[in-house]
Amino acid sequence: MQGILIRFGLLFGVVTGLAMIGLQAIGMSPVSLYANVAVGTGMGAKLACSGRFLSGFTVDQIRDDLASYSPAIDWFSIDLDDRAKRATVELFGLSRASATYRDGIGCTIDDGSPSFLDGLESPVKPPLDETEVWPTGPRVPALDPRLVDTLNQSLAQDHRQGLQTRALIMVQGGRILAEAYAPGITPNTPLMGWSLGKSLTSLMLGWLEKQGQVSVSQSDLFPQWAEDERAKITVKNLLQMSSGLDFEERYSPGSDATRMLFIDKVASKVPLESAYAYAAGEHFYYSSGTTNLLTLLFNERVGGPQNALNYLYKDILWPMGMRHTTLEPDANGVFVGSSNIYASARDWARLGEVFLRQGEINGARIARESYMRAAIAPNTSTNSPAYGYQVWLNRGGENLRWPDLPADAYAFTGNRGQVVMVIPSLDSVLVRLGWSASYYPRNERFAAWLQAASGTMDQMPSECADSPCG
Repeated sequence: MQGILIRFGLLFGVVTGLAMIGLQAIGMSPVSLYANVAVGTGMGAKLACSGRFLSGFTVDQIRDDLASYSPAIDWFSIDLDDRAKRATVELFGLSRASATYRDGIGCTIDDGSPSFLDGLESPVKPPLDETEVWPTGPRVPALDPRLVDTLNQSLAQDHRQGLQTRALIMVQGGRILAEAYAPGITPNTPLMGWSLGKSLTSLMLGWLEKQGQVSVSQSDLFPQWAEDERAKITVKNLLQMSSGLDFEERYSPGSDATRMLFIDKVASKVPLESAYAYAAGEHFYYSSGTTNLLTLLFNERVGGPQNALNYLYKDILWPMGMRHTTLEPDANGVFVGSSNIYASARDWARLGEVFLRQGEINGARIARESYMRAAIAPNTSTNSPAYGYQVWLNRGGENLRWPDLPADAYAFTGNRGQVVMVIPSLDSVLVRLGWSASYYPRNERFAAWLQAASGTMDQMPSECADSPCG
């Protein structure tokens, strides 16, 4: 018996060693095997579920998207249950994760058992007038053929460079002038925005402020912080990514960010427990964790997940015309506002429009003008002021972030090259959605679009050159 155990131990050691070498060869660190595997299966289940049941992607497309993060996806099994609307991902029995889709709620990582989320009721969409013109309704008047050709050329160039662009839209003067889509993508296809959702979260806090349920200067935000210096953190600090919390925004297995999104069932757990590392308001540090604290705050102030669902859709998204948008929650029903938002390209353009129009769209005021002006003002940090309320600013630092675009430009950006660029001085919103494993050249592409639209960037209105217009 002892000999059998010894031989088994040797065999196990050899197999494990070979597995470690194999994992390292395909980009997975053997030092953090558990985290690698857990994040891999969690991310796989979440993206497979949303990709299938929100975007309507095939298994092959889902595998291609996941492979852009790690070639290890070839080792994972992916099971899509169209009847149960569940995705399950497993790696050799080492780790297994699943995510379930619910109508109007989207996908959430779970263990496949009955969930609190099953009891939530998705708000019923109001009737849609098909004759209404965008952004109020779905109808888009005749596009500009010259600009459509420009966007199609941009789309083709992106594909030649392996950038996998899926949707491009150019809006000026409140109307869509041109749009272009990759095969299989339509104007109504919900697409993953990743951190584009942070800017929607900012707007949700603006709506909450308009209702008188929160103030940006308010501190003492959570009971867990009541007895220490974190009680000093204000809503504005969270919005401007200057909370001072020691949250690790590193996209590697086992980091705070990946644990929050793909392992923990409650997205606010890690940031809520994060230590206080800097004085609030003094140090900028980009943190998805702080965004999920904002959606936790939204959830608490409106009275829980069901009210949060109702208000989000009935009072924010649908009045904006955003009818192809889903903001997915964690297992507690709290929106994962940092990352888990799917919306059509036209809906992402609508979000840009409401920022451009300082909180008003389709005759509905979503947030106060004062809040929206503050949202695109530099923060007060000493290290990186060119960031507003969950939006990146072109100016505010030593140099322009996008040197070929007007100084007053600002953007919502997300992983894999997602971007909604808002340019008040040109009354423009530019949208690019896709799945680029490498950097997306938004400065160059958007400058080319604008040159095609106006002939030259020198035609920018002089009264808007040094201050926001809108």
